Order: sequence, then structure tokens, then C-alpha cells
Amino acid sequence: MTAGTDTLVRRTRARLRDRLRRVRVNLLLAVQTGVAAGLAWFVAHDVVGHRAPFFAPIAAVITLAVSVGQRLRRAFELVFGVAIGIAVGDVLIYLIGTGPAQIGLVVALAIVTAIFVGSGSALITQAASSAVLVATLTPPSNGISYGRFVDAMVGGLVGLGVMALLLPLNPLTVVGRAARPALGVLAHGLIEIADALAARDGERAEAVLARLRTSEGDVRRLQEAIDAASETAALAPARWRTRGALNQYVDGAEHAARALRNGRVLVRRAIALIGDGEDAPKHLVDAVRSLGESVTWLEKELAEAAEPVACRERALRAASEAGLAYAAGVGFSGSVIVAQVRSTAIDLVRASGVGADEARRLVRRAVGRHVPDRSGDKS
Repeated sequence: MTAGTDTLVRRTRARLRDRLRRVRVNLLLAVQTGVAAGLAWFVAHDVVGHRAPFFAPIAAVITLAVSVGQRLRRAFELVFGVAIGIAVGDVLIYLIGTGPAQIGLVVALAIVTAIFVGSGSALITQAASSAVLVATLTPPSNGISYGRFVDAMVGGLVGLGVMALLLPLNPLTVVGRAARPALGVLAHGLIEIADALAARDGERAEAVLARLRTSEGDVRRLQEAIDAASETAALAPARWRTRGALNQYVDGAEHAARALRNGRVLVRRAIALIGDGEDAPKHLVDAVRSLGESVTWLEKELAEAAEPVACRERALRAASEAGLAYAAGVGFSGSVIVAQVRSTAIDLVRASGVGADEARRLVRRAVGRHVPDRSGDKS
């Protein structure tokens, strides 16, 4: 097998694993949405008595599938948007009839009305699309009907009910799955860069930097998962007990993202250190490796709903090793790595639940008096 073929096979396998992971993560969401669509039709058709309540399953699908993390707000926007579109469409089409000009006028007025009421994108989109449906597929023939608005309300409420009561996601599972790749890439990257520093392996360090540069998507997905999980924990009574553990993720996510950014700066400087032929003392290598271990413990302890004590201890150990490296003597790039270890350690101590002032005090004490505070970290 040639090198090019081997690379293609590895990339294909990686893409396949990523897609299978996304399917696994979103499988329950698909089940939620399917159940909500069928249930919304049943309620609107068999309970309320509407002959063709196609707005009900549409509303349920949009409430669940389009707005993960903001479902409650989006459900209200959906209902009001549909109400505006239907009201404007019913009134105008009943008064002026149908046709291209009438459709254009109905859509324009529906959008203007939605913007006046509230400029949410979902509200405006639903107002416009509902006006189109009213004007083209189901124009009023026997006066203005409120049935379609009722269908939209049924669909929105059924969608929220399925999410909150019937099939609520486990917030900790959702966030834990998203946190694994986001924190894992940083943990593995820092441990790898420590090995690269020890081996003076520039190519290995470049590969670590390339992986970290692609990790912003993982951080974004983690934040989206936290938003969705927070919503579920607030709305679903069966998940209320998870709110305390979930708050640890909420508090730690921002600082973990900062640690990732500081970690990239550290890796770039490690590449420069190797390229310039500077020494990498053992204490410096151990400091970077301890940072990686700290991130590994952060992911593990958050997943177990435990206080991240081991994460904090490893971060402070990294700061201490960095102080010893600085005291022993490092070059320019080495001193920058020391400063980045200090900044990243503060991020990780804060991610473990410690306040800003206390985190800086703990890291300063761990470093000792050898390293001046040049991080500029005031967060």
C-alpha cells in the first residue's frame, strides 16, 4: 500500500468514525422528534378533531430538531410566528384573493409584522413560511380559521412535552460525550508535546499543533451541548437532580476553552524551541506533561460528577515544575513556555471550580518566587 493510499484510508476511517459518533450522539434526538411528530398529529387530528393538521407535526419537528439548546424560546417564536403568518395570510387572502401579487404582499406584510413584534429569526421565518402556505396550499374559503394556529400550538407544546417529560435526554451524558473530544485533544496534545520536547522531535510537535488547530469545532459543540443540557435540566423534572453536576461543566467550559488557546501558544513556542536548538530541561517537560494530565483528570472528574481535585493538583504541580525549570535556567522560548504553563494552570485551576483570585494565588505559590507574573491573566 502506497503512502498516499494509506493516508486516504486513514482519513476515510476517521470521517466514518466521526459520522458514526454524530449519529450515536443524536440518535435519541431523532427518536424524540419522530415521536413528537406522530404524537402532534394524533392530538391535533384525533383529539382536537382537525381533518388535516399538517402544521402540528411541522411545529413539533421545528421545536425539537432545529433549536437544540433554545427550544423553549424557539417554541414561543414558532407559535407566534405561525400565528402572525396565518393571521395576515387568512385576512388578506380572504379579502383580496390569491395570485402572485397577493402572495408577495402577504409575505412582505407578515415579515414586517414579525419584525415589529420581535426580530427573532425563527419568528420571522415562521411568519413568512406560514403566510406562503396559507396563500398557496390552504387559502381560506369559508372565512378566517383559527385551526392552523391551534395546530401550531399543539405541535410546539407536544415537542416540549416529549423533550421534558416523555423522552428527556440525560444532560450529563450529552455534555460528557461532547466534552470527551474537546478536552481529549488538549490532554493528548500536551502529553504528546512533552514527549516531542524530550525527544527533540519537531515533526511530532507540528502534528500536535495541526490537531489543536482543528479543535475549535469540538469546543463549539461542547458549548452547544451545555446549552442543550442546561435547558433539559431546567425543563425536565426527571433530570433536575443533574443540575448540580451540570453546573460544574457550565463553570468549567469557558476556562477549558481558554486553556486550549493557551495550549496552542505553548505548542507553537515548543516548536520554536526545538527548531532553535534550545535546551528543554526535564522540569519543563514534566510541567507540560502535568498540564496534559490535569486536563485528563478534568474530563474524568466532571464525567463522574466529582469535584476536580486531581485536576487542580496536577495543574499546580505543572506550575511548580515550571518554576523549577525557570530557576534552573531556560532560553527565550523556554521562558515563554514557562509563562504559558502558568497561564494554562490558572485556567485549569479555575475550571476545577476555584475563583479567579484564589486560582492566581495558588498558582503563584506553586511557582514560587522564581517566575515573574507576565501572563497578564486577570480573568
